[in-house]
Order: sequence, then structure tokens, then C-alpha cells
Amino acid sequence: MNILIKPQKQKIYQTISAENAGWTWLNFETRLMGPNETWAYDTGGNEMVIVLLSGNYKVKSNRGNWEIKNGRKNVFEGVAHTLYLPRKTQFTLISTSEVLDIAYCWCKADSDFEPQLITPEETPTVIFGGSNATRQFNDLIPPGFGCSRIVCREVYTPSGNWSSFPAHKHDERIVNNEGQLQEAQLEEIYFYKFQKPEAYAIQQIYTKDEKDSLDEIVRARNNDAVLVPKGYHPVAAAHGYHCYYLNFLAGSDQSLANTTDSDYQWIFDSWKEKDPRLPLVTPAMNNQ
Repeated sequence: MNILIKPQKQKIYQTISAENAGWTWLNFETRLMGPNETWAYDTGGNEMVIVLLSGNYKVKSNRGNWEIKNGRKNVFEGVAHTLYLPRKTQFTLISTSEVLDIAYCWCKADSDFEPQLITPEETPTVIFGGSNATRQFNDLIPPGFGCSRIVCREVYTPSGNWSSFPAHKHDERIVNNEGQLQEAQLEEIYFYKFQKPEAYAIQQIYTKDEKDSLDEIVRARNNDAVLVPKGYHPVAAAHGYHCYYLNFLAGSDQSLANTTDSDYQWIFDSWKEKDPRLPLVTPAMNNQ
């Protein structure tokens, strides 16, 4: 399969279906809209998460109405607004800015949940890692959120830092003898944004088994998407450029349970300080 998906020069500039990706759950698109442009959709048997990358919009639906007035100018100038819509939601989204940029995913849902707009102020932020592997998580749809399967977070990796490291995987469902979930089987998309067109990140996807092995390295640029079908998947931001990526995941559990590559487990105990450049974005930036 093709792991690196380049953007298209059209309004729906990324589109990835579960069928085309060769997996079961996760579907993904990004969409650019002009002022007063509308998008009507019915979620049907799916749940959906819409992440505001830049701009403002309002939504009218059979499950409620919402309006965003302090959307960020771009992903490096604030925190996302995130709209969760359950199955059987008919909605119309109207752009209320000169340019609206959104990313959204959907997957089959097992149950009905309440719709919810999560504001930047309500979004948990975590500074994780240490040294030159420090990064910022904004947990948009964290484990434990009221939905069937989707997990979503946006990650900021400062110039020259490593992210998704020590490398981890979540490609099989593992439950221990006490019945606790140790690893979930999750499909995942990395969607990248950068401040300059020449910026990039390096992502590796690899397995450690000799059978059905995978070892790929890609250079991700602005608006690229990287599919993670299985295996470990670390990221390194090119020196001189901060890296943003948006993660959408769906699979066996609404969870981020994973297994660290045992070769690098020791690194967790080696960190002595956090990168002082973080956080790169805060909710206060949305109102500037």
C-alpha cells in the first residue's frame, strides 16, 4: 500500500477511505471552503469528528446548532475547536470566514452518544517526553470521551525534536491475565502542517517480525498524510521548522493502549528536562 498520501489541488485536498486504505474503520478528509460556502452531510451509521484547522464556521443540525467565532488563524496560532457528531446526524456546515480549513474523520459507531463542541479552553494539553524528544499534545478526543471508537489529538514537535518516540505500536489487541487492555488494534492517520513550504518531517514505519515485515521512511511535507497500517512509527522534525500533525485513530477500542519498542524502553528514564520552547500554542492565542 502507499503510505504517504500527497494533497490534491482541489477543495477536498485529502481523502482517504477505509476501503482504499485496506483497513476496516478509519475514513478521513480535509476540506477548504470560501465565505458562506456550505457543506451538507448525513453521518448515517457513522460517528464523525471535525477539527478546525483555521477559520470560523457555524453548524445547523437535527442534533443541535453551534457557532465558532474565535477560530485560530492557522494551526500555529491557537488550539483547535473540535466538533463530535454521533451517528444519525444530518447537518449543514457554513463557512463564516474568508477561508475555512477543516479536517474530519468518520467510522462506524456501535452506539448513540451526545454531540459536543470542545473549545480550546476545554482541551487538555500535555507536555510529554523530555530533552529533544519533548512535544505538546492537545487531546481533542481523548480515551474515555463519550464515543464509540475515535481518538484524536494534535501534536506539536519543535524544530529538531523527535516525536512518537520511543517508538510504539498498536496493531493487535492484547489483554493481560487480569483482563486489562495492554494494546489496542488501531488504524491511524498522521496529517501534517508546516509554516513554510520547504519544511518537512521524517517518519519511519517499521515492524520487528521477519514475517510480513515493513520498513519504510517517508518525508512528510505540508498537507501530506501518512497511513500507519501496523508497526512502530516515530517522527523527527527537520531542524529549523516546527512540526504539526493531527492524529486520527479508530479500531478495536476507544483507547491509546500501545506497546513500546523494547529496544528503546530505557529512554523514558533518561529524560531530565523538558524543552523550554513548549508549549508552542495556547488557547489564549485564539483570541488575539
